[in-house]
Amino acid sequence: MAFNFTDKKTARIAGLLYLAVVLTGIFSLAYVPKTLFEWDDPALTFHNITASETLFRLGILSSIVCYISFLFMPMALYKLLKPVQAFYAGLMVVLAAASVPISLVNLQNKFAVLSLIGKDSYLRAYSAEQLQGQTMFYLNQYDHGILLASVFWELWLLPFGYLVYKSGFLPRALGILLMLGCLGYLINFSGNMLIENYGEIGISKFIALPATLGEIGICLWLLIIGTKQTDRSILKKSNAADL
Repeated sequence: MAFNFTDKKTARIAGLLYLAVVLTGIFSLAYVPKTLFEWDDPALTFHNITASETLFRLGILSSIVCYISFLFMPMALYKLLKPVQAFYAGLMVVLAAASVPISLVNLQNKFAVLSLIGKDSYLRAYSAEQLQGQTMFYLNQYDHGILLASVFWELWLLPFGYLVYKSGFLPRALGILLMLGCLGYLINFSGNMLIENYGEIGISKFIALPATLGEIGICLWLLIIGTKQTDRSILKKSNAADL
């Protein structure tokens, strides 16, 4: 018997949350750093943040929206994908949710930067060079915190991709891309940990390409198409074979 196995409304809610994660993530993790930060020039970075404090603050706010969305998004996906494999759906949620407290606590480093560029009287005790050095220190600490949180951003894609692949109501190709994306992200994480200036080698973007295609693809699919019909008996047989 063919039937609408999942609620299209749930799929579209998950897609909307995914879109919020993607857009706020691009803004806070890519646009703001590229616009304001010069990692080899503390004086210019300090000047940029001071001159564009509103943009820096918007980056923090965008991060908070991103992380909260990333907390609720896997919950919506869990409702969608639990009938496929409850264990992997639960694992997906745990791995995704584990990154949220790390990411939120890590934002304290950016709040520390706001304190350094403030007008409080105690800051007069520090020289310009000291304030610039402290700013770069906290930005580097924030960058390291992002690297730690990214471990969970990577790992959750493996059970998520598997569930997409096995679902029957989402494109298998996207599931494969998501699982390959997990592997690619882990390679990039290891490269950043072990190889100095790994980002300058130029291969990280290519390695991350499957994840980019998979995540944007599944986001748009959920948001625009939702789910397609499948057959309950086929899904039951598939789940029984997995067990």
